[in-house]
Amino acid sequence: MITLVPLDSIDSTAVEFLLDRAFGPDRFARTAYTIRGAGKAIAALSFAAVEDGALVGSIQCWPIALVDDTRQIPLVMVGPVAVEPTHQGDGIGRQLMARALDAAAATGLDDALMLIGDPDYYGRFFGFTAARTARWNAPGPVERHRLLARGDAVPDGSGMLGPRVPVTASA
Repeated sequence: MITLVPLDSIDSTAVEFLLDRAFGPDRFARTAYTIRGAGKAIAALSFAAVEDGALVGSIQCWPIALVDDTRQIPLVMVGPVAVEPTHQGDGIGRQLMARALDAAAATGLDDALMLIGDPDYYGRFFGFTAARTARWNAPGPVERHRLLARGDAVPDGSGMLGPRVPVTASA
């Protein structure tokens, strides 16, 4: 039986090994890693799937922003969703996505979500679309139709995706 638990209750080395198995050792060169930057995942939205004490899946969500000439528009980047290769197709990824989206709704962080993924899958099951992302730019290659978003506060403007930078007040 699959149990979903907070990701921060799982050894981080085990998560990294899972990500390597799911996405390969070149995963750090992906555009999504550049968008997220060196920040920390949002613990309240990040989960692990465990079966018989073994990690078989994970999802992480990240604070990012769409930056235009005058402002930084906060977004939450959903993913990566990683599933142990021997368990792919078992519905674990769908369970993890549903849990992360439920947590986002419960914490009020569901108004501007984005991800890079298969539009048929994420659209059909989770309501993500490319309807408002056409003018977004990414700091690396991305297939435009895979740049997806959902939520009432998703901007329909132009800008560059990147890590969210804390805003400080000036004197």
